[in-house]
Amino acid sequence: MHAQLVPKQTTYKDTADRVGRSSSLPRSRCLSTVMKTAIRDRRIASNPCDATKLPKVQRKQVVPLLTEQVEAVRAVLPPQLQALVTLAAGTGMRQGECFGLTVDRVRFLERVVTVDRQLVTVRGRVPELAPPKTRASNRTIPLPRVVVDALAAHLAEFPDGPDGLVFTLAGKPITRSVFGHKWRAAVKAAGLPTGTGFHALRHYYASLLIRHGESVKTVQSRLGHASAVETLDTYSHLWPDSDDRTRDAIDSVLGFTADALRMEAAPTS
Repeated sequence: MHAQLVPKQTTYKDTADRVGRSSSLPRSRCLSTVMKTAIRDRRIASNPCDATKLPKVQRKQVVPLLTEQVEAVRAVLPPQLQALVTLAAGTGMRQGECFGLTVDRVRFLERVVTVDRQLVTVRGRVPELAPPKTRASNRTIPLPRVVVDALAAHLAEFPDGPDGLVFTLAGKPITRSVFGHKWRAAVKAAGLPTGTGFHALRHYYASLLIRHGESVKTVQSRLGHASAVETLDTYSHLWPDSDDRTRDAIDSVLGFTADALRMEAAPTS
């Protein structure tokens, strides 16, 4: 008599434990979309994914870099990459958007930069320009004077390369792997926390906007987020506490009246 082997049923938890929750969630959504298409085409009667409850991915709270840390990592990078840090920290542009920046997208006199492309690296192929991450990623960002000056000085020393790219290495487009090696070495030399990625400069930019009172909508627009929800999910903890804003708002209007009443009620000698 032979024992019958019953295949083990794979659960969502099994998949999540194996590939990680952040990777398994998109896979689950993709599978559900396939099943919905099968229902529409009358291949199956119901969607087996409907009964699956997907857990929420717990976002790690963003802790922005200090200005001193940004300056430190910039200083230890090769000279031809230093303005790249200033650009990312001063505009919040993504890594691929920075790599794909061409001279014609920078309007120096108007002090704005147009983001409508990114440099994409595919293994075994030459890096190429492609549309940005999402439709919302197409945007125009105002350039601070420090970024304009850094780009101008960079181009004076390192003229634009193929296709007018502002940043190159040895005259060639920058690949993620080559840059990653140089970035990780710079992070270590600058004493930044292990695992600090280039994306930390984008968080730094967002934190500066929030600190100086920019609205959620403005931060969303500058970063190219698809929705304000994405912006709040990432940075809500950086906005001032609503209780403090309420107190300040009322005090700014009624505070003068209260001070005047106290002065009137004060005993005279």
